[in-house]
Amino acid sequence: MLPILGLIVGVVLGLAFEPSVPVALQPYLPIAVVAALDALFGGFRAVLDGLFDDKVFLVSFLSNVTIAALIVFLGDQLGVGTQLSTGVVVVLGIRIFSNAAAIRRHLFKA
Repeated sequence: MLPILGLIVGVVLGLAFEPSVPVALQPYLPIAVVAALDALFGGFRAVLDGLFDDKVFLVSFLSNVTIAALIVFLGDQLGVGTQLSTGVVVVLGIRIFSNAAAIRRHLFKA
């Protein structure tokens, strides 16, 4: 119940204050969101499998976002930011859909 309450409070605060992302960080935001979604789907799958560990989830969440942002930053420095961004989105997208399929199989037995 506490995570749901935290999510609701976060959404309300975000809507009320309308925070802006600095221009320098805007290219990294979509990648960070996809990396965070990967960690969330993995955490939900772990809950359904009975293997959830909050420390593992927190480390996974933070490391996914950090590593994805660093890869995109490195790509920007090398002049191939778009290609590395696409690669990160593809890899994380595959992981998200894999976790979603496992969640679907667990919930619907299909």
